[in-house]
Amino acid sequence: MKKYGLNELRKKYLEFFECKGHLVMKSFSLVPKNDKSLLLINAGMAPLKPYFTCQAIPPSSRLATCQKCIRTGDIENVGKTDRHGTFFEMLGNFSFGDYFKKEAIAWAWEFFTETLEIPKDRLYVSVYEEDDEAAKIWHEEQGVPLERIFRMGKEDNFWEHGTGPCGPCSEIYYDRGEAYGCGSPDCTVGCECDRYIEVWNLVFTQFEKNEKGEYHLLDHPNIDTGMGLERLAVIMQDVQSLFDVDTIKALRDAVCKAADIKYLEDSHKDISIRLITDHIRSVTFMTSDGILPSNEGRGYVLRRLLRRAARHGKLLGIKGQFLSKLSRVVIDTSKEAYPELSEKAEYINKIIGIEEERFSETIDQGLCILKSYIQELKENGETVLAGDKSFKLYDTYGFPLDLTIEILEEEGLTVDEQDFNTHMETQRERARSAREDMNYMGCEETVYHQLEPSLNTKFIGYEHTNYESVIKDMTDEQHLISTLQKGDKGTIFTEKTPFYATSGGQCADKGYMETETGKMTIEDVKKVMGNKIAHIGTVTEGKILKGQEVQLKVDEANRYATAKNHTATHILQKALRDIIGTHVEQAGSHLNADRLRFDFTHYAALTAEEIKAVEAEVNKRIQQDMAVNTTQMPIEEARKMGAMALFGEKYEDIVRVVNIGSYSIELCGGTHVDNTTTIGPFKIISESGIAAGVRRIEALTSHSTIAYYQEKEALMTELCHLLKCEPTQSIKRIQQILDDNKKLQQERDKYKDKLAKGAADNLCDKIINIKGMQLLAAHIPDQDMNGLRTMGDQLKQNLGADVVVLATSKGEKVNLVVMAANDAVEKGAHAGNLIRDIAKIVGGGGGGRPTIAQAGGKNPDKIDEAIQQVPKLLEAQIK
Repeated sequence: MKKYGLNELRKKYLEFFECKGHLVMKSFSLVPKNDKSLLLINAGMAPLKPYFTCQAIPPSSRLATCQKCIRTGDIENVGKTDRHGTFFEMLGNFSFGDYFKKEAIAWAWEFFTETLEIPKDRLYVSVYEEDDEAAKIWHEEQGVPLERIFRMGKEDNFWEHGTGPCGPCSEIYYDRGEAYGCGSPDCTVGCECDRYIEVWNLVFTQFEKNEKGEYHLLDHPNIDTGMGLERLAVIMQDVQSLFDVDTIKALRDAVCKAADIKYLEDSHKDISIRLITDHIRSVTFMTSDGILPSNEGRGYVLRRLLRRAARHGKLLGIKGQFLSKLSRVVIDTSKEAYPELSEKAEYINKIIGIEEERFSETIDQGLCILKSYIQELKENGETVLAGDKSFKLYDTYGFPLDLTIEILEEEGLTVDEQDFNTHMETQRERARSAREDMNYMGCEETVYHQLEPSLNTKFIGYEHTNYESVIKDMTDEQHLISTLQKGDKGTIFTEKTPFYATSGGQCADKGYMETETGKMTIEDVKKVMGNKIAHIGTVTEGKILKGQEVQLKVDEANRYATAKNHTATHILQKALRDIIGTHVEQAGSHLNADRLRFDFTHYAALTAEEIKAVEAEVNKRIQQDMAVNTTQMPIEEARKMGAMALFGEKYEDIVRVVNIGSYSIELCGGTHVDNTTTIGPFKIISESGIAAGVRRIEALTSHSTIAYYQEKEALMTELCHLLKCEPTQSIKRIQQILDDNKKLQQERDKYKDKLAKGAADNLCDKIINIKGMQLLAAHIPDQDMNGLRTMGDQLKQNLGADVVVLATSKGEKVNLVVMAANDAVEKGAHAGNLIRDIAKIVGGGGGGRPTIAQAGGKNPDKIDEAIQQVPKLLEAQIK
């Protein structure tokens, strides 16, 4: 049996099915699109759900893909065995109402036995126990002996996910030989050992399951197959595990080189080697799809994978940062199939490096704290770490919960996960609410799911802003309808439309549509399932009927202003990359007629000088009178030209390229101006951080910029009127006022200190003795917190009080200060505990150190009562 490399196997599979009439599609992003049921794509068919449910029409009735996938359900086993991993590639061939069992089985057998020349006597198959049709095809048409066909139950060989499409499966197994077996005489297909491994799963989606649990045959059954590329490579290369496959072994060897160790010499170190090897694959691919480390969602998955790998690097003794170097190995071994890895290599290395550096800054401190928690547990004879402590490690030191659990397990301890989850309730609630009311598709069930899949709308808005079309369908909020009356809000679908639907960060066009019987104001335009464009609005005149001819009119002024902001956004991105660095990538955008917002990857706030430079560069380019041209071309040609693409976006084979002179080139489906000079003045109005590693710039162009400066001018005029000076003298005048105010403040503070000293001198008779300790507790009227602390210091120093308790009020607010001398603390006094009990009486709370504490309250009427309770409270503290 010939040995094939992993990259060669991928190519052979896709070429085989291309010869069988399949359209070979590139892998979809790991970020699911319109599917809130998944954080990450975890199967080859996941991005194809709309085609299986007939919500969208596939580009071909036969498709083949190699889909990058991530599964973290058994992350705790990664590294501990050589079976488990988080990242894998899934080969799949799919039929949507085209071929069925006969062809799917025949081609699978042909690919294995003829293309790859796998010996037939090493192959076994399983079928669903009631699927006589599949068993017959395997035996009579492909010649598989009956003793090599295993019938299995629903749990093993029937695919279903709640309600919806489902069907029986047939799996192909490979016998790796006795060396991989368990030695049992009963060892056969289905055994838990490593001898017979399932390689290819063929799912025959022939039923529709309803809410009653009833199965009905589909009019057009589908085929959904899945085969792990790494597992196939294990067979073809005759190696022990996925970590020995050629491309993954190259990465494993790089890990060993970084740690200066050898694989399979130390079982504990092998765990770390395998874990790092797997996790850096996931981290590299996730980062290439625009996922950024964060504390929630898929960003949290990325962070926990990266930080687990970083920690295991430390366990292996690797010094300094090493994950970015390993990511280059992933890129080098995978770039042929995933060219975006090479295109984003600098960005990937930057993001991984910064996150690894951030973790290294906190992990040592966090590990010390965790070690102290472990020691405390053992000293107290306990085995469960409290949730608030694990949450502190997570929130303050960036420890993912599973990392804490992993370290505790090494010590025979566990964590109170329920208590931890209580502290995470807000974040988890957000995640839960985002997944409510999801259907099989992973999105909210709407009236649009009732539309015919064949319905689609052609966008002709690049050439037209006024166009006549035909109304193909219409809905209200719940039903498909045929009429909308005056005052009704609804959605209309037309054959063609000049209206731009919200996408790519650009907001939808506004305008109206008109028939001979009515008129509707268009308030929003959306892309819905398939190639459908929904015009959402309210009927303002008469009535509108399904099937009518309709005139669609875009608000040209709104469109033009939006186009200015969109073109300016392209120039802004290029300016940022030139000035800040080529690691800058678009992380989001939002632009309408009024302003633009651009989110980009960068790990530090821009300085005032950088903002000024970026703004100047954008204005310079706008004034260069550059033509803006759009062309359609094959995506590979666009990539060769250096066209910028959005992270995680899946593009068609033919793409639209926007050129701004020779300055900027991007893949973009939005609307743009014809020449940069029409954009007008550009002004950045804010720069801020919105997430770890993501900055946001908000800016204005054209008339919005002019209006911005007019508003500032009006504000300046009013300010100068109040200052009674000319604009050129305003700064000098304000500085003079600030200086005068500072002098007055200093004089006031001196006067208050004098009053406080005088008040302190009058408090001698309020000192009382509590078990040999001098206590002064007093209500001081009309002081702020600073004055109260100053007075407390003076009383301790001048009157020799061991414990000082002072209370004051201003309006409805109460301020409290407690101070205790070191001698008093040694005898049991604790300012923080004392003030906590006092604050409760005045309706507040607070705390602090044993020697000093402050608190607030909201019930001034209770101050005297609180002061009266102090002797009793202090007496209870003294040993």
